[in-house]
Amino acid sequence: QVQLVESGGGLVQPGGSLRLSCEASRGTLDYYAIGWFRQAPGKEREAVSCISDSTTRYSEAVKGRFTISRDKDKKTMYLQMNSLKPEDTAIYYCVADCPGILTGWGGLMIRGQGTQVTVSS
Repeated sequence: QVQLVESGGGLVQPGGSLRLSCEASRGTLDYYAIGWFRQAPGKEREAVSCISDSTTRYSEAVKGRFTISRDKDKKTMYLQMNSLKPEDTAIYYCVADCPGILTGWGGLMIRGQGTQVTVSS
């Protein structure tokens, strides 16, 4: 089974930028749709963004600040995060099939272990 591996998280000041990456541990990210969700301590998980074919979708909270993209060879997916705010602090997960955007949250999720993003001065 393909395993998803995120990287690129870290500590950044408000207004700063980070780029998250998601790779498949074996093979490619050969999913029709793949995206990101995040979860902050004590909060519900929140779908952030999704890419399917050439269509991109974003939550209202990140629209205009985050950009999702995917390599042509489908080996890596990225989330460029600009103008970061303290409320963006969360663990970010790469996830197949974009639950919360294209599908419901129920059922088995194919996701990575997550990468921590902390926005603080």
